[in-house]
Amino acid sequence: MSYKELKSLYFGDNDVYAQEYLNRLNSEETIKINFNIGENQAFFVQNTEVMTLAYKIAKLDKEIGKLCDALPGVAIDQYSKKCLIDEIVITNKIEGVHSSRKEIGEALDVLETQSKTRGKRQRFISLVNKYLKLIKNEFISMENCKDIRDIYDEVFLEEVINEEPSNNPDGEIFRKESVSVHSETDRVIHVGLTPESKIIEATTLALQFLNDDSVEELFRVCIFHYLIEYIHPFYDGNGRLGRFILSYGISKVLSPLISFRISETIKENINAYYKAFKTCNDQRNLGDLTPFLLMQLNMILTSMKELKKSLQQKLVTWNKYEKAIEARCDDFELLKLYSYLIQAALFSEKGISMLELQENMKKSNYMVKCLLYKIPEEMIAIKKKSNFKFYSINLEKLNKIILEESIENL
Repeated sequence: MSYKELKSLYFGDNDVYAQEYLNRLNSEETIKINFNIGENQAFFVQNTEVMTLAYKIAKLDKEIGKLCDALPGVAIDQYSKKCLIDEIVITNKIEGVHSSRKEIGEALDVLETQSKTRGKRQRFISLVNKYLKLIKNEFISMENCKDIRDIYDEVFLEEVINEEPSNNPDGEIFRKESVSVHSETDRVIHVGLTPESKIIEATTLALQFLNDDSVEELFRVCIFHYLIEYIHPFYDGNGRLGRFILSYGISKVLSPLISFRISETIKENINAYYKAFKTCNDQRNLGDLTPFLLMQLNMILTSMKELKKSLQQKLVTWNKYEKAIEARCDDFELLKLYSYLIQAALFSEKGISMLELQENMKKSNYMVKCLLYKIPEEMIAIKKKSNFKFYSINLEKLNKIILEESIENL
């Protein structure tokens, strides 16, 4: 990033340092925030670098939208759930919380079959349910401190208490005692706000900023992520909470699929992520949050580039397999079944269930099974989970057939 951090100017000429601070704070491009970082008012500069990133993100979002439109709805739904599993596993991993793809997938299965009895016993059920709201574009209230506590209680509290019972929030809304963030070498790198009255006051101000329509929404989402981590309202789970709110905010502004890629990008660039926090927490940076905004926008842009690449590859592959099957089959209903099985192999975590096949093909269980029997047994891959079977095409077998036919035609 070309943007010069104020804290780096601190070690040079004092007059230059003071003048640059005043220039930034009073610039027409600057957004001042009713929130203090230490003793300094928080602000960020909507400079050329920030606006260029925002333009690139908006442009890429349209391209991703077109790719999504070019793919079948079932494929996008399956891919969204696969990415959701990735996001939850990785955001937990960043915080040192072990959660397997199997556990998250099973929680998703429970929700999809709407089994309340099983759901109460299923680990991560509330977390998965909350992330599903992003796919469905459902509204999550974030107007006041109670809303933040409600999200925390619903999604993270049970897991936090299971890890360490003493981390149960003990304040009126948040925590009563102090909490510190430690480095890998156990050095204190940040101390959350205290007492609780300051936490409530700061969280209220941060939420007012998040809901301020006069500021570009994407910028608000990114900056709020910093503010909630700076406040650190709970003893544990703040990182997971912050990244969930970040994902939710991104899903409101951009394609929901992008919100399920952000933790992976953060994990791959974790040093830059922590460095931006450290820079903006430093009192010598005088409340300038532009470095964090630039980091976060770059993370989002990187996530989008990877998503676009993945969707392009999957679209090309899907078209290739569809054409190959069309050349070998002239039964319209059987072609539809092949298509759903191909989509399941390319986009799904586990495959497509019999119930999903019935719903999408608008056929009875008996009719779907009759069509399945028309497909060679070795062409179908079946995964069993609990009492359910999930179907997909055997891509290895299909690739072999396509190659053999190509060789014969030469």
